Amino acid sequence: MKLLEGKTALITGASKGIGKAIAQKYAAEGANIAFTYLSSVEKGQALEKELTDLGIKAKGYRSDASDFAAAEELIAAVVTDFGRLDVLINNAGITKDNLLMRMNEEMWDQVININLKSCFNTVKAATRTFMKQKSGSIINMTSVVGVKGNAGQANYAASKAGIIGFSKSVALELGSRNIRCNAVAPGFIETEMTDVLDPKTVQSWRDAIPLRRGGQPEDVAECCVFLGSDRSSYITGQVLQVDGGMLT
Repeated sequence: MKLLEGKTALITGASKGIGKAIAQKYAAEGANIAFTYLSSVEKGQALEKELTDLGIKAKGYRSDASDFAAAEELIAAVVTDFGRLDVLINNAGITKDNLLMRMNEEMWDQVININLKSCFNTVKAATRTFMKQKSGSIINMTSVVGVKGNAGQANYAASKAGIIGFSKSVALELGSRNIRCNAVAPGFIETEMTDVLDPKTVQSWRDAIPLRRGGQPEDVAECCVFLGSDRSSYITGQVLQVDGGMLT
């Protein structure tokens, strides 16, 4: 039996990068997949077909997780379409980097709303379903930047640090109902975003990591598979760093 067989997972922001890798790994382990995308319509449609071809049920939803009403509609639609929801993975996120003295209010608000408020929106909307089932695993994507901070990313670091506090609080509130909540903190993960960076800069980052390499989206996805499976049934309120030892 596959590790996630019979489970339904919702992954936000899954049309590319880490979110797409999570969806692929979950499908390979037998989970039915609901996922969201916003601007990447063609990529979202392609992913839905790719996942369906693996023999599981998959459906993409064009939805803005930072919109409270849209998040409620999304969760209701997923439960109606799939019959249940077992794992919620909040992966949607953006960056609007700049030094604080050059950062405007819009740059701050966009990052906080899409990265942090979206977690509140989807978790609140899904809580009733999880409580009725008396089970559920919530996985919120944070970052090592949320643990240590980073110059030029005050908005991003604040949003990711907020996710850590939010996740720990949810774990305490919902643990008695057999609902778990954990956070995953990726380090330097090589995605489409890092492909455009100067190769020398990228190599210097790799050299500073104890494992001497950047992480791959699949490294993060494997961690999420574990946290969504019954093998992690006694783990909640934790932050798992997937960073090659960067913060060691």
